[in-house]
Amino acid sequence: MKRVWFSSDDITINILSRLPAKELHRLKFVSKEWRNLISDRTFINFQLNSDEQMSGFFFQGGLFWVDDHSKNISFISTEIISVRDGVFGFLPENIAIMSSTNGLVCCRSCFPTFPRKVYICNPWSRQWISVPYSALLPVTSIALAFDHVKNPVDVSTNFKLVAVRHVCSEEIEGYFYFDIYSSVTGIWNRSSEKCLCDADFANMKAVFVGGIAYWLTENSNVLMFDLENELSWLISSPLPLEHFRKNPAMCIGESKGKLCLVIVSEDGLQLWILEDHFASQWQLNVALSLDQLEEENPNLKPRNLSSEIRSSSTTEMVTWINALGFKDGVLLVRILGDVYSYRFDSRKMNRVCDINTLGSKTFFSTVVPYSMTLVPLL
Repeated sequence: MKRVWFSSDDITINILSRLPAKELHRLKFVSKEWRNLISDRTFINFQLNSDEQMSGFFFQGGLFWVDDHSKNISFISTEIISVRDGVFGFLPENIAIMSSTNGLVCCRSCFPTFPRKVYICNPWSRQWISVPYSALLPVTSIALAFDHVKNPVDVSTNFKLVAVRHVCSEEIEGYFYFDIYSSVTGIWNRSSEKCLCDADFANMKAVFVGGIAYWLTENSNVLMFDLENELSWLISSPLPLEHFRKNPAMCIGESKGKLCLVIVSEDGLQLWILEDHFASQWQLNVALSLDQLEEENPNLKPRNLSSEIRSSSTTEMVTWINALGFKDGVLLVRILGDVYSYRFDSRKMNRVCDINTLGSKTFFSTVVPYSMTLVPLL
């Protein structure tokens, strides 16, 4: 592509760079000159400094540990409540979605495909690249590490991948090990770091915040891996499982550059912010009882949800409510058979859809938040 003349002092460029990526994507069709400008890496690198809001969530049903994924992946918009299907149809095969960072999405081949590949793509531009990974297994989780501040995209788009697998048997103590891929070298390397832990992943979703990748484990702890130092750590949950009468629903996400933990229990809805990794220090940011949640959101169904949960004999909150995904103060949550988006700032909940409209195998799902950007891969 022909490079365009660029100056951040140019009025047109200065105005366009302040617009969100979604609007810029539409403006590419105004003229050839604007298309060349908006597609130029120097302009994109400049525009990435603006505050890009979350666009929505990708939703894929299925049992990740047996690689029984739904072929359909839906995009749930949080700007205008809507659902769109088939968003990854531009990729050459069916995939399982893993993680997303700064507009790029990481996904992998579905088994028994060979050779096994990891895909990095930008769903809006439909650009993608593939990374062969022969050690890939259905129980492997992959975090995408892409930081446009440390690695500007004006020349190339550099990223890293962290593939994590849990090993456990009667003969050995459980642990996580880490494989790291660099787009600069094009090579996978096995880290010498191991993290002792008997509990496996709670789900396959990874969250990347400030140079560190995070995963939620089955015993409600958070596994972290610092890429620069190749250091892992287990962060304790702010509340132990013994605190709850019913096993709570949890998910992790990012907001304002910090890791957040959402807990939904019979006590209500809580939002915790991680303040210190090594001390497992969390700050309680929001705490709402289920009664408050119902009172402030009369559209919730069924009514008297809190009393029904308390009187229920089930020991699992996810039977009633499941925290599906979180980012930038927005929570995607399933309440029985309906999916809602909840905004912590306004404390308002909007119904998105019946969960069955999102395809098959929806009780177990991978939900990945997404913020649209113009980041190129080619």
